[in-house]
Amino acid sequence: MREIPPPSPAIVVGIDGSRGAVDTALWAIDEAVERDLPLRLVYAIADRDRRPVDARTIVHDFATGEAAVRYAAMAIESVDKPVKIEVEIVQGRAATALLSASRDAAMLCVGALGVDRATGKRVGSTVTELLGRAHCPVAIVRPNRLKTRETGWIVTEFDESPDGCTVLGLALDEARMRHAPLRVLATWRPHFTDVYDDRARTLGTRQAEANLDRSLTRYRRLYPDLDIKAVATQGSPLNYLTHHADTIQLIVLGHQPSTALAEFAGPAPHAARHGINCSVLIAGRHGAL
Repeated sequence: MREIPPPSPAIVVGIDGSRGAVDTALWAIDEAVERDLPLRLVYAIADRDRRPVDARTIVHDFATGEAAVRYAAMAIESVDKPVKIEVEIVQGRAATALLSASRDAAMLCVGALGVDRATGKRVGSTVTELLGRAHCPVAIVRPNRLKTRETGWIVTEFDESPDGCTVLGLALDEARMRHAPLRVLATWRPHFTDVYDDRARTLGTRQAEANLDRSLTRYRRLYPDLDIKAVATQGSPLNYLTHHADTIQLIVLGHQPSTALAEFAGPAPHAARHGINCSVLIAGRHGAL
């Protein structure tokens, strides 16, 4: 019996025929080139409610899938970067196909909102399902309003959790690859809930930033060319992110982000409530790329 070798590692992109999926594939090019990995385009042909399907419908569905991946491949090739393109068209739910592909992926990239090809309706549930079960880091790519992507910040949240250093390392790699400034957030809370004066807030912020600066000293030595800045904010980081929404291109979060940031990993409407339209990268459950 001949053994079938497992799929080789790749940067996997979910393709659904939408412009958003093509934008996601274009965003993922640098991820593939940086790691010298192929860009694998995965298209899932949704089951039609388990009803019998005639041959003409099957041919049509596969033709639709082929057209979608061809469209994405042509856009990738037009960028003229040294990336190998692989194509995988499978039968079944998009979430199931992408979860399977994530087992051998270095990263899984999806649009924030996709299209159900069987119904033509835009859906966001696939993203939610992937975040809880994917076997690799997941990038949720949203169209960015920045005129030049390179000017946007990479932002991450630093804490003392076990995967804190892993998430910071992922953010550092993204900032280096994309030639972008890195802003590292830390939140602090006053010792007394009735202290609200400006002086107390200023002192608390300065102390939190000084502590974070000390933690970042090692990384500044490792990445001397990166613009790395510590930012401390009282309470929730939402106010800071909302205030700087137009200058952020990517937020890097841990597998279990803080409650305040968790909704940015969901479908587009959640982040849009705060005026934030940047992409989000969620570290893998085991902290490895």
